[in-house]
Amino acid sequence: MKKSIIAVLAVSAISTLGSSAAFAHEDYSEGGAVHWLEHVQARASSPTERELATYGYASNATPSRTVIVNADTRYINVTRLETVALKVGDKTINWTFDTLGTNSFPLSKVVQGGDKVTVYLEESPLYRSGS
Repeated sequence: MKKSIIAVLAVSAISTLGSSAAFAHEDYSEGGAVHWLEHVQARASSPTERELATYGYASNATPSRTVIVNADTRYINVTRLETVALKVGDKTINWTFDTLGTNSFPLSKVVQGGDKVTVYLEESPLYRSGS
């Protein structure tokens, strides 16, 4: 009985501290857990535009290569997190294929004129498990 009352009081105290921004930034007990939770709660409510982009994003990064997409192109192979210059017709866009859990998708999801072209993604060497 005593242990359950103590547990309820502890949960209540943690809930109160966790809901207050003033306490969350001042309390660094237990490895900063309350401070960290405050940031996670704030962050969880506002994902960035890049995080919402299922197929990656247009990028200013230097592309590793240029892929020319024409009427004969049926597929392209890219590595996850690779930035590629996609040349479709007279337009070129640098695209970073930042995709989580996506192994293939239609290029038309990224760029107009990518109809009938499938993008196949290989896992980045940065995230492959040990050999």
